[in-house]
Amino acid sequence: QVHLVESGGGLVQAGGSLTLSCTASGSIFHIVAMTWHRQAPGKQRELVASINAGGGTDYADFVKGRFTISRANTLHTVYLKMNSLKPEDTAVYYCNMRGYSDPKLWDDYWGQGTQVTVSS
Repeated sequence: QVHLVESGGGLVQAGGSLTLSCTASGSIFHIVAMTWHRQAPGKQRELVASINAGGGTDYADFVKGRFTISRANTLHTVYLKMNSLKPEDTAVYYCNMRGYSDPKLWDDYWGQGTQVTVSS
């Protein structure tokens, strides 16, 4: 089985910074990409940033220049460094692993989320 655990959320004032961490463990055959998503109350979950097996990164327009996604030595652990936080960044942030738990099983695996609250 595959398990993802996020950490690092909390309360911060506008303009402040937080760094989120996500670690994937269990039966992981191959990771295609690791991504961060967020969901505010009453809103649809949205993609924030991604990093793929080749090291390429991508960001939503609303976080470009402020957020940075990175990995440890492997994609099993990824980070989301968030700078210049705004109240509209307030949401539950989720980590997703897109890949294979074995050579024949493709799926998306989600963590439980970590709350980020930015005060004005």
